[in-house]
Amino acid sequence: MVPDDPSASRDTFRVCLEQGTEPLSDTTVLAEQAASIGADKLATDIVLLDMRGVVAYTDWFVVMTGSNTRQVQAIAEEVGLRMKREHGLIPLRTEGMKEGTWVLIDFLDIVVHVFVPESRELYRLDELWGQVPHTLVAEG
Repeated sequence: MVPDDPSASRDTFRVCLEQGTEPLSDTTVLAEQAASIGADKLATDIVLLDMRGVVAYTDWFVVMTGSNTRQVQAIAEEVGLRMKREHGLIPLRTEGMKEGTWVLIDFLDIVVHVFVPESRELYRLDELWGQVPHTLVAEG
């Protein structure tokens, strides 16, 4: 089931759900799951940025680093596959997979950012959103 207007489905966890799955009620669980999947694929410097109350378009940024473009692509692919398999979640969009320097996976209530080290240093999302509560999940 894919809602016609994703923003209208906020009460049922504002994501595209496959038919037959139950919506999750806590976006924190999803953010932690995405971080765990990244850690399983050896992502480093994994940080959860709590965007609730700061922006209206998402609850969490999950930011992580892969050592090279191939690893970034593998991490992003695994996050997408396992979130679909384990939670029935399909990203609204995925960007940057071909280049592999910064892959963005938008599940609406969580947005996963997977960077190569150079891109993470260049864009500095951690510093840009430094005022929001954050949790370091894994260091590099």
